[in-house]
This record gives sequence, structure tokens and C-alpha cells, in this order.
Amino acid sequence: MVASRRRVVSTSLALLSCLAVLPGAMECSTAAPPERIAPEIAPAAAPAAVAPAPAASVPVQASAPTPEVRRPSPGARLEAEQNVIDVFRAAAPATVFVAQKRLVRDWSMRALEVPAGSGTGFVWDTQGHVVTNYHVVDTGRARGSYSVTLYSQKTYDAELLGGDPNKDIAVLKLIGCNEPLTPIRVLPPGSGLEVGQTAIAIGNPFGLDHTLTTGVVSALGREVQGYGGVSIRDMIQTDASINPGNSGGPLLDSGGHLIGINTMIFSKTGSSAGIGFAVPVGTVRRVVPQIIDKGRVVHPGIGIEPLPDSYAARTGIDGVVVIRSLPGGPASQAGIRGISQDRTGDLLLGDVIVGINEHKVKNYDDLYNALDRFEVGDEVEVKLLREGRPASVRVGLIDLP
Repeated sequence: MVASRRRVVSTSLALLSCLAVLPGAMECSTAAPPERIAPEIAPAAAPAAVAPAPAASVPVQASAPTPEVRRPSPGARLEAEQNVIDVFRAAAPATVFVAQKRLVRDWSMRALEVPAGSGTGFVWDTQGHVVTNYHVVDTGRARGSYSVTLYSQKTYDAELLGGDPNKDIAVLKLIGCNEPLTPIRVLPPGSGLEVGQTAIAIGNPFGLDHTLTTGVVSALGREVQGYGGVSIRDMIQTDASINPGNSGGPLLDSGGHLIGINTMIFSKTGSSAGIGFAVPVGTVRRVVPQIIDKGRVVHPGIGIEPLPDSYAARTGIDGVVVIRSLPGGPASQAGIRGISQDRTGDLLLGDVIVGINEHKVKNYDDLYNALDRFEVGDEVEVKLLREGRPASVRVGLIDLP
């Protein structure tokens, strides 16, 4: 009887020992060990219940951090990585933080200045001219003031010299700045851009000053409707991350040259989706000196008052309907006719502009950008629809305020 009980206990111990088999063991035997003859145990001396043998355990080691990786030597940096570092070191001192304040009145009619927006800009020359986007500094009908924080973290007041909403470019002038300035290096005329080349953006997204992002030139020659309501031609598309606060900042090539002004993004969330646009440097080179010199941009025109596109679209007209030619202007001198009235008071359609030289015109946006390709004093062929028949006249371009 005692031997039988021992056999049962031995079998149980063997089963428990199977649970401690280390991973990789294929099987565990449950056969009882050979029976041993043992002296009779008196009932009074019967042992307590036999506890199962503890399962074998793997010792737990103290947690350790990931292994240390030996850093490469300073000379082992990739050439492209070192180039981005060099561009930032060169261009960051020319990049500034632009803030706008507006004058408002509280319930007691006290005048207060409140923050109204911020963006980025860059130093244009050593005379203290700072270039940014027009929408960064536009105050609408409210009175506004501006401040510019330089790379040295010193902040100066600034005045708005002028700008052009159609190009989304504005120029500020620092007031009382007595420290040396570092102007941005502008891409020389005649230097082309290529899709795929490096694009580096520096700005102040969400107020985080001098933030650098990198990408490539994704496309060239984009036409995107700008802040002024007309399309901006030849915009640069880039996947360098551009977020709120980057507006007005420089887009640079691998030589540290300005190739555009970061202006807008396509996004459903308001944050970067990898599709950003910059006003091209060719437009910047042409517009900024005009603003510094005259406080505005020279707009070549022919001297007409156009009918708003929404009215023309209702009647199914493709082209720009001339309401009237400005007296003494080149359009009037060339015989371009506007809308007139007959004896009964009915309106009679005048000339409809459908082209400028080889450029087709379907709306005012097309007309503006067609004329923008020329200079004041140039003569262009204006193609018309007159009483349903094609016609054309030669018109000289003037500067329209």
C-alpha cells in the first residue's frame, strides 16, 4: 500500500518536472522511476504533504540601455549633410521674425495695441530693408505697427514702405537699427532652377524662430491664385515643410542663394502636407527695387475699366469686357470701345479682349498676367471681339497706379 502511494507521488513529481522543461525540449517522459524498498513508516511519523519541486527559473538580468554607438569623426559627414549645415550658418543671420500689431479700442474706447499676426522675412540690403509676404503685414482698414526681430534677438520697430498684394510681396524698413546687417544672397539673373534640386526653407513656424526644413524643388512654373485675387505665375513647388509662420521666409538652393519666398501651402489641416509654393526669385528681383524706390509696384496696362468676371460669366462671354477706355489713355487712343447705350436705354456690348500677342485671354486674371510679361513702354497687339467679329489694335503700355 505504501509502495503504491509512493508510486503515485513519484509520478506527480515527474509530471510537474515536465513544466520546467526549457524551450527547445521536444518531449518529457512520464514513466515512474524504479521502485525503491524503504522501511515501514509509522503513522505518527508520517510526513506532511509533499510539496511539488519548484520549477527551474532563468535568472533575470538587470535592464541595460541600448549599446552605445561610436560617433563618426567630424570629417566623416556626408557632403550633402555638411552642405545643409553650411547653408543654414550662412543664411540664418539674414532671416528675421516679423510681428504685426493692430490698434484697437476696448469697451472704454481706450486705444490698445494687440498682436495681430506674425511671419518670417529676410534682410534685403544693409540699409535695413526687410522683405516678407504682403499677407503677413496687411492690416486691412485697421492701423497697424510692425516689429522685426533679428538673428541677434534684438527687436526693432519697422515701417511699411509698400507692397503688392497681387505678387504677395511687401518691404519693411527698420527704424533705429544701429547694428550691422547680413543681406540674403540672391540667385544671380540667368541662373536656372531644376526639378529635383535641393530646396531649403528657413522660417519661424508657429513662432519657433530659425527653424530649418529641407526638401527638393518638386515642380516649376505653377500658377496659383495669390493673396491679391489673381494668379501668381511661375511659382516654385516644394516638399520642404512649410507651416503657418513660415510665410515670407527664404527658400534657398544648395549654394545658399535665395530662389523664392515661401508663401502658401495646399493642406486640408492647415499644416504642411508636402505641397508648398514660393514666389520665384525672378519676381522678387523685379518687384522689391520698385517698392523701395516708389513704394509700389509698376503695373503695365492699357488704360481700361474691365467688367468683373462674374458678370461676364453670367452671359457666357469668354474674355474681358471693356466697360470704358480711360480718357487720354492708350486704349482710348487706339479706339478700343466700351459699353454704350442706345436711344432706348439698352446696353450695347463694346469690345471684348480675347488675347494679348500670343497669349489667350479668357478673364481678368489672364489679362493681368499677359500684360505683366511686358514692360512699361512696350507695344502689344490687343486682340478683340467687336460686334462678334475678330479685330486687333496696337497699344502702348503705361504704368497704372
